[in-house]
Amino acid sequence: MTAVLTRRPGLRGIRAAGSPLHLICLAFVVLVTTAALLAPWLVPYDPNVVDLGSALAGTSADHPLGVDAAGRDTLSRLLLGARTSLLGPLGVVVFATLAGVAVGTVAAWRGGWLDSLLSRGTELVFAFPGMLLAILIIAVYGEGLLAPVIALAIAYLPYVSRLTRSLVLAERARPYVSAHLVQGHSAVQICLRHVLPNIAPVVLAQATINFGYALMDLAGLSFLGLGVPPLTPDWGRMVFDGQTAVQHGYPLSAVLPCVLIVLTVVAFNVVGERWADRVARRDR
Repeated sequence: MTAVLTRRPGLRGIRAAGSPLHLICLAFVVLVTTAALLAPWLVPYDPNVVDLGSALAGTSADHPLGVDAAGRDTLSRLLLGARTSLLGPLGVVVFATLAGVAVGTVAAWRGGWLDSLLSRGTELVFAFPGMLLAILIIAVYGEGLLAPVIALAIAYLPYVSRLTRSLVLAERARPYVSAHLVQGHSAVQICLRHVLPNIAPVVLAQATINFGYALMDLAGLSFLGLGVPPLTPDWGRMVFDGQTAVQHGYPLSAVLPCVLIVLTVVAFNVVGERWADRVARRDR
């Protein structure tokens, strides 16, 4: 009897469609990402120029969104702050996804004592709060974007690893894997050419959701003064710096970054959940 090699549709099986809410969120994600990429050419003022003479001057033709307590243009800081606010979560998601997929694939494929060892290791990371780990690493290495990104990536890794492990176990039980093994293909070839492309839609959907949560966590660290340096435009840092303006009746410099953080997190979660739902319906 001849074995028939079959492959699941992978990424090509996911077609672009969605509800109005999904399309609105997708458009918002594209808009924020585009603004972050083009921010250096869009900002009307240097976001770090301090003008105490115009501090808390409110909105005007020159400053449509007003200025903060240090006289810095709010619109300029929002645009450039989008770069930092999106770059950090991107680093978290990329590192956590790559490492988590590697750990989960090895654990599922090899099994035995190696699977048990890796599973116990991820459980230990689960038991340690990600934010506390980030605070500890920042306390050792100082403020900046790299330390919290590494800490949160380690904290997010177990989620990706567990998901990947379950997906790879399901894929390994499929007939096409046995057929390739009989034909002499190595485990590395089968995983890279077939297994990983087949599980990619689910992993990428989870990565999209993780991006929103990572953005919220990093913004929280910046609000606490543990993220980016004070002069770096960042949405979380802007909320922290805008507290003085709120007390004086000029809330825009603090409220606007809050709104952007919430909308961006919700948009990424909706897009990720929609993608995950379409993958689930495809696999039924």
